[in-house]
Amino acid sequence: MRGVEGLDKKTARKVNFYTRQFVDAIAPSNFIATNPEVLKATLESGGRNLLNGLANLLRDIDASRRTLSITMSDLDAFRVGETIAATLGKVVFQNEMMQLIQYSPLTDEVRRVPLLIVPPWINKFYVLDLRPRNSFIRWAVAQGHTVFVISWVNPDARLAEKSFEDYMLQGPIAALDVVKTATGERETNLVGYCLGGTLLAATLAYLAAKGDTRAVSATFFATLVDFTDVGDMAVFIDEEQLKELEARMRDRGYLEAHEMAMSFNMLRANDLIWSFVVNNYLLGKEPLPFDVLYWNADATRMPAAMHSFYLRNMYHENRLAMPGGITLAGVPIDLRKVEVPSFFLSTREDHIAPWRTTYGGTQLFSGPVTFVLAASGHIAGVISPPGSKYGHWQNPHHPTDPDEWFRTATADSGSWWPVWDQWVAGFSEGMVDAREPGGGKLQPIEDAPGSYVRMRAGR
Repeated sequence: MRGVEGLDKKTARKVNFYTRQFVDAIAPSNFIATNPEVLKATLESGGRNLLNGLANLLRDIDASRRTLSITMSDLDAFRVGETIAATLGKVVFQNEMMQLIQYSPLTDEVRRVPLLIVPPWINKFYVLDLRPRNSFIRWAVAQGHTVFVISWVNPDARLAEKSFEDYMLQGPIAALDVVKTATGERETNLVGYCLGGTLLAATLAYLAAKGDTRAVSATFFATLVDFTDVGDMAVFIDEEQLKELEARMRDRGYLEAHEMAMSFNMLRANDLIWSFVVNNYLLGKEPLPFDVLYWNADATRMPAAMHSFYLRNMYHENRLAMPGGITLAGVPIDLRKVEVPSFFLSTREDHIAPWRTTYGGTQLFSGPVTFVLAASGHIAGVISPPGSKYGHWQNPHHPTDPDEWFRTATADSGSWWPVWDQWVAGFSEGMVDAREPGGGKLQPIEDAPGSYVRMRAGR
């Protein structure tokens, strides 16, 4: 690798990555932007900002475990189920891995084919149900969808041996059965986000191999199914680091939530680390209430068996993209067998699922594919309701080269949400009377968002 002599490529990539993060943090432009502000605050307050900052630092140290966890949002500003994750619905099913939420209708009639959302279990589902103005779930319900969402459990050592296969069988496969019972409909439109989308792709291949045709369309939000180039995340995933990580997980039975969160934060250190160091500790200010950052701090653990399988077979060896590269529940997974229409939504500035790599999914499935690229990043590009500042790009053609796709794409200043809704309407097959949670066939367990989402991992 150019500029790093005598090192192998993986080591050189790590050195370059951390050097770039450090240089970005101390670049002259950053000093010009921040140091005068700190100096001014110190002079005007007589050093009170530094005393307040020290108090903030001590508070964070006291609340943290093995590593410092910087407070990024006012943690008292939101209450799950009240001011955030507050779309009305019921938990209609649960097992040891997940609760299934069905949301109450907002229209007199709903689309016949229900919608099942499979979120990632790296964080909690309510990134799709923040406040009413930016809740994708509430918006989808308002468009007439009968929406079901999986709320994953926050696992502890008791679930250490739960596998990727268990997440499939006790997640979307179990949920499909419940959706049929609750609605009386055999067919379902499915959505997967990030790791939830990776699981959805594997599930679709599993269903195809079984001759199961319940899935009539699939939508993937910022999802990797081909892991050829995972961008800067690769610096955390080589053989040496995997062995170290697996040893830590064996001791506890899971990956600590804060360890995963720190890896993601380091990919955007200026935005998610250094800016808060300056604001909280040098300027002595309290963090502002910000729904996405509140959600980001509400991290989850990863079961040891599942996480090791995922990192090794997908991130490290890219076996999901290989026909028969992995086997789930005795079924070799071959994405080429997926024939349902698919909608890929990727984001141009994604540092977790680089869009050029997510575009590779368009080349793996056998069914018709639509690819849309949103502006912004992994969260803001997805949580981009009508009226937001982020636009998108469309192109009906899907050449093998993603850059060629982009060169011939058409830009649109509006949200991609209505574009997706128009697409999925083609697989919704008319309207029926609105459905209440459970449909009279399932006894609701508790109000949404349920109890699993309230299980906090701590800092």
